[in-house]
Amino acid sequence: MTIFERIARLEVPAEILYDEEDFFVIRDINPQAPVHVLMIPKKPIPRVGEAGPEDAAVLGKMLAASGKIARQLGVYDSGYRLVINHGPDAGETVPHLHMHLLGKRTLAWPPG
Repeated sequence: MTIFERIARLEVPAEILYDEEDFFVIRDINPQAPVHVLMIPKKPIPRVGEAGPEDAAVLGKMLAASGKIARQLGVYDSGYRLVINHGPDAGETVPHLHMHLLGKRTLAWPPG
């Protein structure tokens, strides 16, 4: 069981910034920007490349909610970036699909 599953089950304390039926948002414990949160499906999906058609709804809800969450965090107008990592070379550290929302600083391109 991943740390994200344990947080979703309220077995591990975390400040939940936003909560919907099938996903929630917490701060990243190793922030790479002044605003860095994780949007996490409650259903464990190991990686974005392993998401199936049955996962499309929750992924779409996460994308659609990103604007609302960015407004709540004060980064909507200045801009924000959404990132999903797949595998260790991409920087994935927890094998449970999650989307990073980063903002409040200029983000370089190409990343990393």
